Amino acid sequence: MSVKIRLKRMGAKKSPFYRIVVADSRAPRDGRQIETVGTYNPLTKPAEVKIDEVKVLDWMQKGAKPSDTVRNLLSEQGIMEKFHNAKLSK
Repeated sequence: MSVKIRLKRMGAKKSPFYRIVVADSRAPRDGRQIETVGTYNPLTKPAEVKIDEVKVLDWMQKGAKPSDTVRNLLSEQGIMEKFHNAKLSK
């Protein structure tokens, strides 16, 4: 089973709001999820990103792969750097 960290679209038409979720890669985009690990609101200036760093790092150590967009959001927050440093220090 492949697990992904990806965006789940919420909100009304033309006003998107996203949840950052851990889900099976075979599940639909807005379908079943395993856990919610954060939120992303692209409509605010600057875009509002809230991520539970501990949960994300835990899932990534278990083998979850972030999508391209989520990887960019994690890099902006500095979480990807912490993950790589923890991985190299083992």
